[in-house]
Amino acid sequence: MLTVLFATRNGAKTLSSVLEAYTQLESPESGWKLVIIDNGSTDKTKEIIRTFRGLLPLTYEFEGTLGKNAALNVGLKFIEGDLVVLTDDDVFPRPDWLVTMRASIDAHPSYSIFGGVILPRWEVPPPHWVAWTRQSPMFAITNPAFREGPVTDGIFGPNMAIRTAVFDDGIRFDVSIGPRGSAYAMGSETELIQRLQRQGHIAWHIQGAVVEHFIRDYQMKKTWILSRAIRLGRGEYRLSQGDGFPAGVKYWMDVPRFLFRAIVERGILLVLAWFSLSEKRRFCARWEFNYQLGKIMEARILKRERQST
Repeated sequence: MLTVLFATRNGAKTLSSVLEAYTQLESPESGWKLVIIDNGSTDKTKEIIRTFRGLLPLTYEFEGTLGKNAALNVGLKFIEGDLVVLTDDDVFPRPDWLVTMRASIDAHPSYSIFGGVILPRWEVPPPHWVAWTRQSPMFAITNPAFREGPVTDGIFGPNMAIRTAVFDDGIRFDVSIGPRGSAYAMGSETELIQRLQRQGHIAWHIQGAVVEHFIRDYQMKKTWILSRAIRLGRGEYRLSQGDGFPAGVKYWMDVPRFLFRAIVERGILLVLAWFSLSEKRRFCARWEFNYQLGKIMEARILKRERQST
């Protein structure tokens, strides 16, 4: 038995199509169940899920506390079997997804963390400048250069699995990171994986377990990409606190001084870029500036959190 778990919040636009794809899944011989946690949706999410009750091995639960990780922690109460497969409400699995994942995981008993291939499913053809972005973290899609085998990174929430024994040992999702409204630090699954790796767990990439991540029209607007650069910077700074900075790092206004140096450098490059005729140079300079800005923002947020506790 394995359990597929995902959280949804106002996912009505994609849920019907996604769950229809789930009805086409080949079932592993040992069986599977689907657990969906409704994270305070105000649209027709509940009604849509209800229409699939007789078609899927489905468990539905409502959780009003805002935050994807808070919802996933609730979902862990409903898991069955030796494997938890994590995904999202806008991800379309290939029919052999679970069968392929099950076979590869059973063949690698010494591994606890698994990731599969995530391809983009563009709502509209992407504009040319999308190629200038860091597409893996921007759209949660995997690097096409990955091949079957051990990995240390590159596993994303839309297509990953963790052995249930990990959660039986008390591991839970960190509610301080990940989607919580419109402003948050990215990297909820990355935080969990890094925490597990520090405990000695190792990860495997499954090349044949494929899903498609729906990329919406508005996610291909420069304003959205630039705001996501801030969230990525926030997340990477928070993740860097897992091991802490080396002794001797100096702070100013609760922020490591090297971050101020970095943003000044990016600011100079941004000003120079605006005097160039290169659209790519201007966009990339703005992205890098926002990314560094996100790190500074998160340093201040972490300081306030520590003071409050």
